[in-house]
Amino acid sequence: MSVDRSAADDPVRARRVRIAHWTLLANRVGYLAMAVAVALFFIALAVGFNAGMATVIVAFLVVACLLLAPSIVLGYAVKAAERDDREHGF
Repeated sequence: MSVDRSAADDPVRARRVRIAHWTLLANRVGYLAMAVAVALFFIALAVGFNAGMATVIVAFLVVACLLLAPSIVLGYAVKAAERDDREHGF
């Protein structure tokens, strides 16, 4: 028997919705940081590198990696859990 329970009724699904929201936000900020790092790299390439510019580029790359790695994994985990629930009728 299949029971259709919304995220409001099920605390596990509500938590998944929150995690999905935060992973989406982290993905957007992480990819933005990566884009800024790439843009700064090409700007620095055109006008000349210095230690300050290299530090800023590396900082944006570190932020991007710290945000993207867990958010991508958690995003796939949430999608897999939702798919598993659908397949088993939850």
